[in-house]
Amino acid sequence: MNGPDGPSRRARSAPRGRLRGGSVRRMDTPSRPAAVHLDDLADPRFPPEAAAIIEATTPLGTTIDLDPATLCTQATAEAGSENFGEPSFRERLQVLVDALESEAGLSGMGRVTTSVQLVQLLKNRLLLEELLARHPEIREERIERPIIIAGLPRTGTTHLHNLLAADPALRSLPYWESLEPFPTPEDAVAVAAGSPDPRLARAEAGTAFLELALPYFKRMHEMTPDHVHEEIQLLAMNFSSMLFETTAPMPSWRDHYLAHDQTPHYEYLRTVLQALQFLRPARPPGEEDRPVRWVLKSPQHLEQFQVIEQVFPDATVLVTHRDPASVTVSMATMIAYTARLHLERVDPVAIGRYWADRLVRMLRACVEQRDVLARDRSLDVRFDQFMADDLGTIERIYAVADQPLDDRARAAHQRYLASHQRDRHGSILYDFADFALDPDACRTATRSYTERFGIPTE
Repeated sequence: MNGPDGPSRRARSAPRGRLRGGSVRRMDTPSRPAAVHLDDLADPRFPPEAAAIIEATTPLGTTIDLDPATLCTQATAEAGSENFGEPSFRERLQVLVDALESEAGLSGMGRVTTSVQLVQLLKNRLLLEELLARHPEIREERIERPIIIAGLPRTGTTHLHNLLAADPALRSLPYWESLEPFPTPEDAVAVAAGSPDPRLARAEAGTAFLELALPYFKRMHEMTPDHVHEEIQLLAMNFSSMLFETTAPMPSWRDHYLAHDQTPHYEYLRTVLQALQFLRPARPPGEEDRPVRWVLKSPQHLEQFQVIEQVFPDATVLVTHRDPASVTVSMATMIAYTARLHLERVDPVAIGRYWADRLVRMLRACVEQRDVLARDRSLDVRFDQFMADDLGTIERIYAVADQPLDDRARAAHQRYLASHQRDRHGSILYDFADFALDPDACRTATRSYTERFGIPTE
């Protein structure tokens, strides 16, 4: 827990000459930075420039009203529209705001960024409804045979997602588009006049601050504006998503989410994909008549196989697997590290406890629902086997997905691998003690999962 002089009261800068937020252990190679153990999870230290920005932003938090009506009013003013579409999202938004206010423990900076996030999601809804009203033919777009990656974070999903998305024959979602899927009228005018899309510039500003404030985050998950991203932000537009759980442990939000059928929200996702496909089919030149085929990915899919089969009945589903103990400690580290940007006090033990339990629930759902997926359109991908032979794994996936693995696709995969070596930014040393977790207890709690899929211990 942070004391009165910690980031909860004042964004602390690392002393000059000290590695900010981590202790180095010499496990590096000549081409890679040293491995780092994040020793400031409970008492964050920020680079001076980031600390100054946080200090300046924190007082604004006292002026932020997270009341749903206020958020909707602000979104309406910014988007110039009042049609949010189907109104049931309002009840879910209220549950979320109540959890943020009573359970999350947001800092001043966190209140500002959370308000911005929620208003943006509401604006995205408004812009979608405006687009659908102007172009009702969007609902005729076909989302054909998507390739959907379902797996916990830290199981190779990002590497797999990026490898597949490198193929120009497949449509994926860049980070900037996930944040702002639909342009405002002003954005559209700027692009029509030949200017760069303002959405890209806004995403660049956000990722630049992320790099400044969290310099070790890219060792766990690289984030650039053009980086291939998952669709969890699109699901969040309907305010029913696991995304919000990554802000802070919020049991009331989790329980509300798990208690409700997610089919309507995946149907909403399908509509969003239709609109994105209409605006930017992203087909290679000369192949304008080729059906668009999406590559999607999100950890929450792991407990929604029944829903996926109903909403995307022709999807190919790739289920990634890894030692749950390794996943738990690495995921807890990543969430605890990012929590410094939005929580008053970071409690790694509470974060570790929450996610150890949450991952057990997800893996239990995976075991229970795995047989729902069609055998000829699904594949289990073990982390150790994928890391040992990623291109061999890709060949198996293309065969199951009935996707042509032509010379163009192979060349694209090779180009991606040549510029994205594993741990090229350096690695993180994960420690169960940081979260008071026992790896043996994690493995015992998930034994039915590891036995079902033959997952080796790391």
